[in-house]
Amino acid sequence: MACRITELVLDCADPELLAEFWCGVLGYEVLDRDQGTVEIGLPGVYPTLLFQPVPEPKVQKLRLHIDVSPTDRDQDAELERLSALGAKPVDIGQGEVSWHLLRDPEGNEFCLLRGMVADSRTAGSGS
Repeated sequence: MACRITELVLDCADPELLAEFWCGVLGYEVLDRDQGTVEIGLPGVYPTLLFQPVPEPKVQKLRLHIDVSPTDRDQDAELERLSALGAKPVDIGQGEVSWHLLRDPEGNEFCLLRGMVADSRTAGSGS
């Protein structure tokens, strides 16, 4: 028997703001709100994202970050969509790479990869 990752927890100043942003990025929905936290995901699918309020601001690069891949458009079109949601580009001197480093509205880094992946909600459904 082994463990499974069921939640990824992000400390933040504004759980509602980040939940709205990440729901837009991932096509997730709010699953629960409890004592200032907001949990998002797809019903019955793990892991979920849990945003919990903390008083201190983010002060350094995250040691664990999220990578996302487009499901229904190329990387350039997805970059435009994520930018419209509020993602901001980050330059850490990465030079010419196949991915884009971005920040969410609270400055948490994440990467937009080039390759498309199947949407798990439609994979194998014949749609």
